[in-house]
Amino acid sequence: MTHPSDGTTPGAHALGLAPAHPGGLSGAEVAERVARGEVNDVPVRSSRSVKEIVRANVLTRFNAIIGALFAVILVVGPPQDGLFGLVIVANTAIGIIQEVRAKRTLDGLALIGEARPTVRRDGQPVQVPVSGIVLDDTVLLGTGDKVIVDGEVAEAEGLEIDESLLTGEPDPVLKQPGDQVMSGSFVVAGAGAFTATRVGRQAYAAQLAEEASRFTLVKSELRSGIDTILRYVTYLLVPTAIGLVISQWSVEHNDWREAVRRTVAGIVPMVPEGLVLLTSVAFALGVVRLGRKQCLVQELPAIEGLARVDTVCLDKTGTLTEGGMDVRELRPLDPDQVGLPVLEQVLGVLASADARPNPSMQAVIDAYGEGGPERERWRVLEAMPFSSARKWSGAQLLEPTGGEASWLLGAPDVLLPAGHPALEEADELGAQGLRVLLLGRTPVPLDGPDPAARLEPLGLVVLRQRLRPDAADTLRYFERQNVRAKVISGDSAVSVGAVAGSLALPGAEHPVDARTLPVGDPEALAETADRTAVFGRVTPQQKRELVAALQSRGHTVAMTGDGVNDVLALKDADIGVAMGSGSDATRAVAQIVLLDDSFATLPSVVAEGRRVIGNIERVAGLFLVKTVYSVLLALLVVFTQVPYPFLPRHSTVLSSLTIGIPAFFLALAPNNERARTGFVRRVLRIAVPGGVIAGAATFTAYALARSDHATDLKADTSVATLTLFLVAIWVLAIVARPYTWWRLLLIGAMGGAFALILLVPWLSDFFQLKLVGFRDPWTGVAIAVAAGLLLEIAWRFVKRGLAEGSTD
Repeated sequence: MTHPSDGTTPGAHALGLAPAHPGGLSGAEVAERVARGEVNDVPVRSSRSVKEIVRANVLTRFNAIIGALFAVILVVGPPQDGLFGLVIVANTAIGIIQEVRAKRTLDGLALIGEARPTVRRDGQPVQVPVSGIVLDDTVLLGTGDKVIVDGEVAEAEGLEIDESLLTGEPDPVLKQPGDQVMSGSFVVAGAGAFTATRVGRQAYAAQLAEEASRFTLVKSELRSGIDTILRYVTYLLVPTAIGLVISQWSVEHNDWREAVRRTVAGIVPMVPEGLVLLTSVAFALGVVRLGRKQCLVQELPAIEGLARVDTVCLDKTGTLTEGGMDVRELRPLDPDQVGLPVLEQVLGVLASADARPNPSMQAVIDAYGEGGPERERWRVLEAMPFSSARKWSGAQLLEPTGGEASWLLGAPDVLLPAGHPALEEADELGAQGLRVLLLGRTPVPLDGPDPAARLEPLGLVVLRQRLRPDAADTLRYFERQNVRAKVISGDSAVSVGAVAGSLALPGAEHPVDARTLPVGDPEALAETADRTAVFGRVTPQQKRELVAALQSRGHTVAMTGDGVNDVLALKDADIGVAMGSGSDATRAVAQIVLLDDSFATLPSVVAEGRRVIGNIERVAGLFLVKTVYSVLLALLVVFTQVPYPFLPRHSTVLSSLTIGIPAFFLALAPNNERARTGFVRRVLRIAVPGGVIAGAATFTAYALARSDHATDLKADTSVATLTLFLVAIWVLAIVARPYTWWRLLLIGAMGGAFALILLVPWLSDFFQLKLVGFRDPWTGVAIAVAAGLLLEIAWRFVKRGLAEGSTD
């Protein structure tokens, strides 16, 4: 609450305050503090540094294994057998380049969306970057602003600060001059200023964690699933590799170089080295694609998270409607008592008393903000800014007649008791999708226990909201994708229902007033939240409770919003989506920021997430099929005490043509499949039978060839390579479904490349592949066809099982 001394906008000069730097720091004082290092130097980063990216892509467990094997081959074998090392180098380079490219996109977008606090310097308000704040700066605050650094309140105009993100206390704290404010909190009502007392790494939030990402906890089932798979692979790889080393040295004891080459050839394909690479590349390209649409992804896994969402909670204002409003009508309720001119004067005075107007008050300012001689006769004695919890703002005025009264402007159904005649008129207007505010007068002071208790309603301010032109199409998209949309707003339930109904939102005809929600009964609240599509008169705390109630029913919830009343719900939702023009606090806790305020960008984010998840699941199956058949072949070789079927060069050809190159294209292709849980289970159910069939077929063909060419290892290896390629290309053909022209072309190109290696003499010599005779090669083909038919049968069983699992 404020106590101005005149009828102008209340300010610090009227508060009787004596801040240390009333006009803010001078330019010389700022320069002194910068020279002393007293600046807010906490790094605000949207992504990893280049050094971290290089380290993460180079220093991996599997790169270490492959690198060591590559070094061994350089010592004992010809260059052809070291090709797998060059592939790893190329893969790592691709990963680094793509992630650096994504980093630059993120950093550029982060600069656009970065908060720019206002400080007072040389007596003038100036916007500076977050890092530009220095010790003793006077930082100005308004509704929606985030407290960037720690400080002491110097000026307060009904300043209420929410510290729940730091302390867990849900109620806003009314701040007075001399009170402390902590970085990480945000303003929910009023305005003011504070003097920065701790900046940079000394600030409270900086001691806890980096700003802007402190409270974002996005779970990535994709990454955790891949980590689980890699852990299992490591468990298999170590003992199998040891057994393979022993067996090959035993078999090839007369030629230790050949033993080493065969051992390396068996170990290298066990490592799914490209799986992590393609996951990083897919995420990075997703960031770049969304960045082109002015969508800032503050955490990479958020792309995946939104793709898994089955419920989207929307704040009406700023999401379904544009932020601005227009006054359509000012309707006196008792023209004989208080006429239209007086109501217009009062609205102009109330508007001038609001230092940080919200969109509703801005519409009032636009309509009645110009002063006149009649309005100058009113004086503001006290002012109370709008609060989402109160649903009204007001001022105690000294009227031209000499009397004093409190004038309130806010929600009719909050200010008036149920059944009041004025509510019927307000509901009729609300049912048309209009927003209605009540203007009334009461003799109760603003600091009384209930200023609205003796309110006399005098007029209705009717506001026209501007629907976003893309809102209806976006809601249709979510409906087609089986993602339920729920509108959760602080406005009148009738008005919100009318707006949602005009956009054809299913269930909009039955809006629920949040004041009627069950209190203290989580199960009943969850039931109501699950079946209801539109909620009105929702407080910030209730938004949070509704999100939690939906999550308790197993829903993955996204929350969109732009105001401070959305912050708590955005923080608790699985994915928070903020509008770029929203408050600093909203953008700080959200994982995704729509910088152009376009609600229509959300389908692109969902589609990008589904592309990443669906395609990585496809290619993960390919990589793990290779791991399974490599482990099986190694075990069969160990038990039968025969030379390993392949040299490293053969493994490189097989991996590149049946997995590496195709996986790169498949990972970046469009994919609209609905994201589901159970990533590891589904991948293993595809990879294990595929790998077992491929490994068994290859070893069978190899064993039969050895019985005919016991002394010609090159011929045996060629038959085994042909068989494994045909089975692996069949696996690729299954994974690539449903077919498109480019997928068929991709499969054909891989087959053509292998045929060239067999038919072109210098290539066949380079890779040591030579098919001898007629029977063994065609036996290999026949075995591969039989294996392919088994793959089709196994795939149908797996597909049926996965379909049944998804309906459970």
